[in-house]
Amino acid sequence: MKEKLEQIRLAAQELLDKATEPAAIEELRVKFLGKKGELTAILKQMGQLAADERPAMGQLANTVREAIESSIEKRRKELTDAALNKRLESERLDVTLPGEPTVRGELHPLDKALEQVKQIFLGMGFDVVDGPEVEFDHYCFEMLCMPKGHPARDTQDTFYIDDNILLRTQTSSVQVRTMLSRKPPIRIISPGRVYRVDPVDATHSPVFHQVEGLVVDKGIRMSDLKGTLEQLTKKLYGEDMKVRFRPHHFPYTEPSAEMDVTCFRCHGKGCRLCKGEGYIELLGCGMVHPQVLENCGIDSTVYSGFAFGVGLERLTMPRYDIDDLRLFFENDVRFLKQF
Repeated sequence: MKEKLEQIRLAAQELLDKATEPAAIEELRVKFLGKKGELTAILKQMGQLAADERPAMGQLANTVREAIESSIEKRRKELTDAALNKRLESERLDVTLPGEPTVRGELHPLDKALEQVKQIFLGMGFDVVDGPEVEFDHYCFEMLCMPKGHPARDTQDTFYIDDNILLRTQTSSVQVRTMLSRKPPIRIISPGRVYRVDPVDATHSPVFHQVEGLVVDKGIRMSDLKGTLEQLTKKLYGEDMKVRFRPHHFPYTEPSAEMDVTCFRCHGKGCRLCKGEGYIELLGCGMVHPQVLENCGIDSTVYSGFAFGVGLERLTMPRYDIDDLRLFFENDVRFLKQF
């Protein structure tokens, strides 16, 4: 039996030395140490030995088992390390070669301008409020003194889903919802996407963005409106920017005005862009009509307010010297990379 144990050890070592795959190592482990393995078969014959021979044979058998197990683990590690080294060699990277350039994205110019507008108004104590783009006619027009058939609707003819639901033409509907859900004092801006049936050209689009503002409190005057908008323009375009207010008419403000700013191209001297006036129209504004306040459950004898609305594209174009509104929506990388 002693000779058989030594033969098994030598045979196992010889086969392990020849093994080239981890799978072959496992096969050899089963062959020699498994339930039906050669060493196990020898151990089953221990009962045939004399009682005084069993301890020595048992110790020798354990020594052989440990030797085979040690050889198996050693050979398995050698093969595993060799496979890893081969893989590392085949997948080796030359870190001295130039890498592929990483393209860094940037904010869209509209997002950049909107973020600055938000920061300006947040600094003046305003909240930023959002609302649905699919809106009820009631909030978009009727609550703003424009019932069905009102001529002011002609300039805002928009996309109707049915007789009472449409894609909002202005974010004034957000102002209405805010006045219905909050009590004065109210200081908000409501930026968002709006829709109108306009032909696509350099200055028009059926989809664009607005930033509207609303303040409702006791003692609000036209001077508060003018001061707020002057602060906005100076922060956006520089301290030398001048503003001009012209009388106008909106159904939801009284009195109403349009605000012009110094021409960005000629700086007030007069050019083809401003048609020689030195000023360019920027936004519409006015004092909130008392009826609008009453429609929203606010006592117009106690509270007053002002509101304004400006196209975000109109704010952004002069800031970045962009002369065609369509560029904002075409997603031309050559255009976007400039910002």
